[in-house]
Amino acid sequence: MTESAASKPWAGRFSEPTDAFVEAFTASVGFDQRLYREDIAGSVAHARMLARQGILSDEESEAIVAGLGRIQAQIEAGGFAWSVPLEDVHMNIEAALTAEIGEAGKRLHTGRSRNDQVATDIRLWLRNEIDAISEALQRLQDALLDLAEREAATILPGFTHLQVAQPITFGHHMMAWQAMLERDAGRFADCRARMNQMPLGAAALAGTSYPIDRAYTAELLGFDAPCENSLDAVSDRDFAIEFVAAASILMMHLSRFAEELILWTSAQFAFIELSDSFCTGSSIMPQKKNPDVPELIRGKTGRIFGHLMALLTLMKGQPLAYNKDNQEDKEPLFDTADNLRGSLKVFAEMMAKLRCKPERMREAASQGFSTATDLADYLVLKGIAFRDAHEIVGKAVAYGIQEGRDLAQLSLDELRRFSPAIGSDVFDVLSLDGSVAARDHIGGTAPAQVHAAIARARSRRASTR
Repeated sequence: MTESAASKPWAGRFSEPTDAFVEAFTASVGFDQRLYREDIAGSVAHARMLARQGILSDEESEAIVAGLGRIQAQIEAGGFAWSVPLEDVHMNIEAALTAEIGEAGKRLHTGRSRNDQVATDIRLWLRNEIDAISEALQRLQDALLDLAEREAATILPGFTHLQVAQPITFGHHMMAWQAMLERDAGRFADCRARMNQMPLGAAALAGTSYPIDRAYTAELLGFDAPCENSLDAVSDRDFAIEFVAAASILMMHLSRFAEELILWTSAQFAFIELSDSFCTGSSIMPQKKNPDVPELIRGKTGRIFGHLMALLTLMKGQPLAYNKDNQEDKEPLFDTADNLRGSLKVFAEMMAKLRCKPERMREAASQGFSTATDLADYLVLKGIAFRDAHEIVGKAVAYGIQEGRDLAQLSLDELRRFSPAIGSDVFDVLSLDGSVAARDHIGGTAPAQVHAAIARARSRRASTR
């Protein structure tokens, strides 16, 4: 057997070395080396459990733990030489450990396989990522709550079908975004709870004949419990799919937010101003201020949707238990987490610096007959059936369009042409402020209700921290 073949952990079965191209094609160390912290943490816990069970001596366990500590320091200092022939992060670290401490390094793999090792590493890594993403999500929620509070009474046109519908407040609109993010936070918390089961000890697929203590290892690593079934433990990637699904929904929300910001910064809307630090100019048009950050987030959303489809497709045809296909789970997962954290970070900073243009918003809300529903409600309170009131107001709107004036700009005599039930008090409900203030109930757009919703949201946040 050649020296190259002998260097493999599985070399005993083979008489020929791995083809050079196949060796590079199948190696994962180029991307899974980022799991080194989790791999070392899992190995430390495994070594301590083996010593506790008498499978390793205390001296061997301590030598392993100390050696792994030195290897981690070397990696973090940038002095570790990663080897493609050693295939992955696990064998690179194990080979370095054996070179560092000798025979004891070869004993570390007792009672485990790379199958349960990688499954454990990914869960440890993703658990940390979810914690970081949850913190970034909270910062964005805080920025929205602060903005909603500052603009709780700022009037903005509300849209359906992108047509002016009814006046609302900007604070109320921000709280709609906040409601979406609150659901996102719940999805990540649920994903983390389901994921926090430990595969280590399942070995290749059937468990191990050594007298291991999986509950102790799980405790050392902060898992709630060991995975119940060894086959499922090594082959399950539901947690990765669930994470990317939750990330896709969150990115869909961010993309919707981004689309509104892009519209609102345009000259046609001019509702808001984004800080220059989140925009770029044009190489040819000196007047341009382009909302590149929201546009890029909108674009990254499709990328993460693609990762979800990739993972679902990866798993859909696999028989139990572990298959090499699963090597392809990491790059979509890593890229999703990286882009999601970046998007949340920049979005929170962008919202903290966003400035409204209340005069322009109010002007836009006064167009498009946005208080027509208020007039219909007014007539209903005067004893007219809603369907009749709807028809009366429709005729009044048609007249306003013909005259080029909004309902609030019509005289009382003009309005009374459509119903004698209309009195001088009608102008209280036709005003933008009156329309907004009238929606004074839970979930409504009245400024008092916006402040109450902010207080409830902050209370919920405080209870979950």
